[in-house]
Formats: sequence, C-alpha cells, structure tokens
Amino acid sequence: MFDILMYLFENMVHSEFELTLDHDELTEELHRAGFHQVDIIKALSWLEKLAELQEGKEATSVTRAHNHSMRIYTDDEMRHLDADCRGLLLFLEQAGILNFETREMVIERVMALEETRLDIEDLKWVVLMVLFNAPDNEVAYAHMEDLLFEQPELDRLQ
Repeated sequence: MFDILMYLFENMVHSEFELTLDHDELTEELHRAGFHQVDIIKALSWLEKLAELQEGKEATSVTRAHNHSMRIYTDDEMRHLDADCRGLLLFLEQAGILNFETREMVIERVMALEETRLDIEDLKWVVLMVLFNAPDNEVAYAHMEDLLFEQPELDRLQ
C-alpha cells in the first residue's frame, strides 16, 4: 500500500497530471501501473482518511495542546515508530515544520499503514503527504521537501 501512496504522490501531485480524476479512473490508472486491487482500495482509503482528518471531520487524539507539551507514545506506536522516527518527529516539531495537530495526523496515518515499522525515509514521505494536504502549511511543506531531498554532505562534495 505504501508503494501506491508513493507512486501517487511522486507521479501525480508533482506533475501536471489531472488531479480531478474520479475514483474509477484513478483505480484504472493504478491497475495500469501494475498495482493490485486490494492494495489500491487500501491506499485510496488511506488518502480519504487523511482528507477527513484535515477537513476536521475527525478529531485527532489531542484536541488542544500547549507549545511545550510532550508527546507520550503508546506501546503500539513505539512498535511502528522506532526511536529514530520519534526523534525525527520531535525535531520537526522543534523546527516548526510540524505542530501538534499535524504531528498527530502523521502518527495517525503511520498507524493506518500496514508496515509494521517505518524507517526514517518512509516517515519523511508520510510527513510530506500530510503537510501537502494540510491547509496553511505551504512553508512547512517547502521546508520538509528540502529536508527530504537534501543530499548528504559527501554527495555535495563530489
């Protein structure tokens, strides 16, 4: 399912591809790309849930928090997000890229993925997807995009 999300994000969001495709057209496009029906349904459902979260149809687990609050992860969340991933989320909050609402959206969407454990690169993509779809987060999205595509220092020297 994560592969489909990545495919959609990379090939449709950042291209001139028409984003107003209906559900059937999008499903057909994903079939032509080689994805299986069950995975397509799960990925589209994941995206619909993300849209609901951002439209405020469904409250995050934390409705209000202070800027200096600390996020305590459940055991299940810690199984999905290792210490490095949790550290990245904390860093992104401290850097102002995520706020408590977008952080909770990211965690909720990570928990909805079938992957038992995400690595940092996959988590960065989930953060980027959440920020792309969240209103008034254009600056945070741009910073996250820079972070995602930033080359390691050695690559810059070559």
